[in-house]
Amino acid sequence: GSSGPSQFRLPLRAALSASLPDLQALQHTIFLRLPLIICKPHSTGSSERIQLSGMYNVRKGKMHLPVNRWTRRQVILCGTCLIVSSVKDSVAGKMHVLPLIGGKVASQRISSVDLSCCSLEHLPANLFYSQDLTHLNLKQNFLRQNPSLPTAGGLSELQSLQTFLLDGNFLQTLPAELENMHQLSYLGLSFNEFTDFPEVLEKLTAVDKLCMSGNCMETLRLQALRKMPHIKHVDLRLNLIRKLIADEVDFLPHVTQLDLRDNKLGGLDAMVFNNLEVLHCERNQLVTLSICGCVLKALYASSNELVQLDVCPVPSYLSYMDVSRNCLENVPEWVCESRKLEVLDVGHNQICELPARLFCNSSLRKLLAGHNRLARLPERLERTSVEVLDVQHNQLLGLPPSLLVKADSLRFLNASANKLETLPPAALSEETSSILQELYLTNNNLTDKCVPLLTGHPHLKILHMAYNRLQSFPASKMAKLEELEEIDLSGNKLKAVPTTIMNCRHMHTVTAHSNCIEVFPEVMQLPEIKCVDLSCNELSEVTLPENLPPKLQELDLTGNPRLALDHRTLELLNNIRCFKIDQPSAGDASGAPAVWSHGYTEASGVKNKLCVAALSVNNFCDSREALYGVFDGDRNVEVPSLLQCTMSDILAEELQKTRNEEEYMVNTFIVMQRKLGTAGQKLGGAAVLCHIRHDPVDPGGPFTLTSANVGKCRAVLCRNGKPLPLSRSYVMSCEEELRRLKRHKAIVTEDGKVNGVTESTRILGYTFLHPSVVPRPHVQSVALSPQDEFFILGSKGLWDSLSVEEAVGAARSVPDALAAAKKLCTLAQSYGCRESVSAVVVQLSVPEDSFCCCELAAAATLPPPSPGVFTPASGMAVRERPADGLGAPSSSSGLASEMSSELSTSEMSSEVGSTASDEPPPPGALGEGSPAGPGEPRCALHPGGAPGAFQRQLSSATFSSAFSDNGLDSDDEEPIEGVFSNGSRVEVAVDIHCGRARDGERFRAPGPPPEAADEGAGATEDEPGAARRADGAAGTMGRRRGNGSVAPQERSHNVIEVATDAPLRRPGGYFAAPAQPDPDDQFIIPPELEEEVKEMMKQRPPAPPPAPPRPGPAEPADCCCDTPL
Repeated sequence: GSSGPSQFRLPLRAALSASLPDLQALQHTIFLRLPLIICKPHSTGSSERIQLSGMYNVRKGKMHLPVNRWTRRQVILCGTCLIVSSVKDSVAGKMHVLPLIGGKVASQRISSVDLSCCSLEHLPANLFYSQDLTHLNLKQNFLRQNPSLPTAGGLSELQSLQTFLLDGNFLQTLPAELENMHQLSYLGLSFNEFTDFPEVLEKLTAVDKLCMSGNCMETLRLQALRKMPHIKHVDLRLNLIRKLIADEVDFLPHVTQLDLRDNKLGGLDAMVFNNLEVLHCERNQLVTLSICGCVLKALYASSNELVQLDVCPVPSYLSYMDVSRNCLENVPEWVCESRKLEVLDVGHNQICELPARLFCNSSLRKLLAGHNRLARLPERLERTSVEVLDVQHNQLLGLPPSLLVKADSLRFLNASANKLETLPPAALSEETSSILQELYLTNNNLTDKCVPLLTGHPHLKILHMAYNRLQSFPASKMAKLEELEEIDLSGNKLKAVPTTIMNCRHMHTVTAHSNCIEVFPEVMQLPEIKCVDLSCNELSEVTLPENLPPKLQELDLTGNPRLALDHRTLELLNNIRCFKIDQPSAGDASGAPAVWSHGYTEASGVKNKLCVAALSVNNFCDSREALYGVFDGDRNVEVPSLLQCTMSDILAEELQKTRNEEEYMVNTFIVMQRKLGTAGQKLGGAAVLCHIRHDPVDPGGPFTLTSANVGKCRAVLCRNGKPLPLSRSYVMSCEEELRRLKRHKAIVTEDGKVNGVTESTRILGYTFLHPSVVPRPHVQSVALSPQDEFFILGSKGLWDSLSVEEAVGAARSVPDALAAAKKLCTLAQSYGCRESVSAVVVQLSVPEDSFCCCELAAAATLPPPSPGVFTPASGMAVRERPADGLGAPSSSSGLASEMSSELSTSEMSSEVGSTASDEPPPPGALGEGSPAGPGEPRCALHPGGAPGAFQRQLSSATFSSAFSDNGLDSDDEEPIEGVFSNGSRVEVAVDIHCGRARDGERFRAPGPPPEAADEGAGATEDEPGAARRADGAAGTMGRRRGNGSVAPQERSHNVIEVATDAPLRRPGGYFAAPAQPDPDDQFIIPPELEEEVKEMMKQRPPAPPPAPPRPGPAEPADCCCDTPL
């Protein structure tokens, strides 16, 4: 309460009849900090116009200006005015009078009080002065039952209370004074420490719902429920109940709803609840279940171990039944006799056959029987009313011929992941017409003979026939599917998409990756087209109209090695929000096998909102490390984008502080939590990171893969063809996490979410849920071996649709990492995923001698590499190295993709987007001891170069339009193919791994020859059109487009150069190449000058003058090889 003189003997909370907007108009003048005080007012004989008076904290000025502080002043609420004194502890002097425009002040008795999360250990005494309270919220405090407290008996005064919330406290018993609350109808006792039903509940006859989830009950005494005939709904979720004790109880007719989810029951006999309407018993350990079916309406018993399910008598009112994820071998016979059954889910069982009578139920609308052992469906089907039929992941060789004829109400059919070779006819006569709208037939053995049968479904809107054996799709058949909106023909052997697809005027998604398509289809003529995926095909050119479709948002052309796009086409396609294309190759040299290569893909959900992001850095910190990640924001876009932009830089910084696997990974997630800023306060996201590097303790040892995850993003490693999980999902079913939640008194709502927000107990963001929800990841490290084939990172949507065994098997069936990632996302979408999905597949080729033997002596003295030097952008595609280049890990073709940078700046912290250090490494890192001699053994990661040669590493930066000219060199006559006209800059990082001269010559340390030094310097200082280095090269290192996206690095600018001697390394580790170099340009000497040049090279003195002129085109520097430059 307030201190100082007051017009009432007891404090009062007054309600203003003025409207809220009128009060907000005063916020720039004076602010009041009013404490929560409750009581009945008592006048002291003063003016009745004064409703409230006391000392309150007052702040003058605008809220966002910190110069004005809170001070205590006398405040009087009187009539239509609020009077504030300008002098402390006195009403003398100047008085600020603020009129209340909305009307007069009126005092009233409050009826609702919210004191949740106030760290209360006992009830405040002034809470009992108001006898008009009807709703009292005391959730998540520290309340314990203590009869010696003076306020213990005050509860008897609250006789008008109707709702009393005591969830999330430390109560073990309830005081007897509660029995006087005769009007109490709802009492929340969840997540306390009760081990049995409180006896006072027997006296609260108006309470009809018993909410005691999240307590410590181990047995359920039915005799106690028998003494509470007023209880109809019993909620005992998330307890430790192992058995029910009947105690000679015949029946409990008053209980209509029983919730026993997430307990430890091995068997349940619920026959005593003879009037039970709804039973929840999911996620127990039930083997047998017996229920009284007299009035049963809904049964939820998924995720158990049921082998026997008895309901007696036959439930005549049963409308919903979910017994998925059990061990049932057949559908109980009584199910066929439930005439009001509308939804039946028997998926993920061991059922071999569905009874024919089941389809005769006129009320059945939805039948889910996927993930069973069905070899066939009933052949003779009568007229059925089934609208949704899901039989995916079975062993079906075919569908009944009469299925689509008799099921004239069927709108949805999913028969993916079977062994189908043919399809049933749609209709036997012209009088019957199919109303099928969604057909999923992915991952079967269907051939071209099945395509004509699709024309019998003229109302088809979604068609998925990916990963079958289709070689063609007749144009005449496609023309009849005019209402088609989405089609997926990926993973077949199609050479073309029929041109009659233009008849499908409502088509918005065309997916046909992993085929043999050579001609770009006529999809750009479709007015509603939004997404086109033609990756992993044989396209050689793209035919575009004058104007792109107005709604086109995504075009994926990666994985087409023969594709060549002219300058105009690239400029036109650059306007697409998400345009993906391979980076053009700069050389013809074939590279040696790399240790890892990756491919990734992303797909938006049904709401066309991409809420996932992927991170792929093949060369992380140096050429012997890689970093991959997947981020899932569930329904928000901001958090995945922030994680994608920032997390690699944070990990690079943490690596310099500690080399312990678990420590630097945990610190990365904790620092990322802080850098999410305001966006992480109300939003969150799951994340998984995989870091490949050498063991810091033994740099010459094998590679180590370290994985860390929060949320439902996970990673799995394929070792010897079998999955090895690298991640863990922290959800409510995890006993360790459930104990932690109970310790922090978190509230788990009926939908299984912490405070109704998230299912995951460890996730990035959602800081307002701390300490219940924390960002601490699960960390696991494994040493890579030649038996490791690849590993997969996936978002929640991927793992909800595919098991780890199926994901590994699907990725093994395709040789390319990009094609494997594409296949995983396509399968997930065909299996029922309706949310955003992302997959990253990293192929491994770990040799037997996967350790580095060329720098063992120097490894212990080298400082940690600077993360800003070799860190490419997350969307960058890195070429495979040439034969004489570094053994740097490479990405598979078609991996360049654009990273969305459309972030919510209003929710971004000032620290978001900060990059790792861009300072150059110490000079000792590239000292003369680093090159290995010709007699030293060279590892597969760092093969020796030519005698006296040096190699440039792949480019780790891109050209920026903000610091460029028109994009053409002075010698260029026309635009370079594959290069945008508004870019002009290349920065190449240098690393040296070369042997000393074999002919007795040694490097002249530390300086390079002046010719070589001039070559490195002249490209920046003298070349026309050369740009300066951008200040933010260590950030999102890509060319920002007008639409906010970031263009990936061009492979044509990843220059590999070989010279006789190593040039001097410039500060920062960068070399600047000429603007827009043409890979086809050669250093050509005119024939008439060839002899003269040879004579000049022979007569050239060994020591050049102090300031030699720069060699011109007709005077090449000696000891230089011909290069594309």
